[in-house]
Amino acid sequence: MNEILGYLGLGLMLALSGIGSCYGTTIAGNAAEGALKKNAGKSTSYMILSALPATQGLYGFVAFLMKSDVDFSTKGPLMLGIGLGVGLICLFSGIRQGQVCANGIMGLSQGHDVQTQTMIYAALPEFYAILALVAALMV
Repeated sequence: MNEILGYLGLGLMLALSGIGSCYGTTIAGNAAEGALKKNAGKSTSYMILSALPATQGLYGFVAFLMKSDVDFSTKGPLMLGIGLGVGLICLFSGIRQGQVCANGIMGLSQGHDVQTQTMIYAALPEFYAILALVAALMV
């Protein structure tokens, strides 16, 4: 049973963080598609902001790789907790970061110079995904 819980935790860690990145990048990507119709000259800025939420999936993948050699026969429930924690934090962080980036993309398309500020605001939810990764590696 412990092994099942451990592998379930690893799966949730990888899956939820990946889902967060998928949702976040598509939220920002949809805004970028709409913004291209208003101001196609800033497509590079749109692309940069659209790619930011992809990092949550990377954090989940790194935690998955670093924790995959744990002895699940004794630490299965612990791995379930770690996996669920990292996965959920990365899921919500990716989605919310995508929403922040989408707002920045719309501001850019309207002629406002907000790329730097948007990147700073988008780094705030990212910080919690980094904390989740560090916490997972410290356990």
